[in-house]
Amino acid sequence: MTPFDYLKEINEDKKDLIRDSDNPELAEKEYNAYIINKGLSLFADTIMFANEMNRLHWLPAIMQNDFYLNIIRKRKRFSKWHKPKEDYKLQLISEYYDYTMEKAREVVDLFSDEDIVEIETRMVKGGLNKKKKDIQK
Repeated sequence: MTPFDYLKEINEDKKDLIRDSDNPELAEKEYNAYIINKGLSLFADTIMFANEMNRLHWLPAIMQNDFYLNIIRKRKRFSKWHKPKEDYKLQLISEYYDYTMEKAREVVDLFSDEDIVEIETRMVKGGLNKKKKDIQK
């Protein structure tokens, strides 16, 4: 089971996945409180409950699950999770100089747009030419 299964049960179906499973100990170990709290903190009607569980992080997973099952109203909740934006400059510098992304973040300010275009032309591997991506600062 994934944390998203627990989120679905808390929000929509209201079934206790821990107690109703074949192996409750394993189901309790698979309960990822951090991801579930983060998922519930995205909505105005559940953010205070997620904050309360963050405050009481030491509670066992089964108690946190019971709290959410009994206090959150049944409703479909869906939102996209924040994902970091891919930076074309960072990827280019990282691949060209064989840097890690962390090291590329440190040196990206040293490169001008002309330098990036030069690196991009040197990195052409052949094949069909696709439209070059716009370089964003």
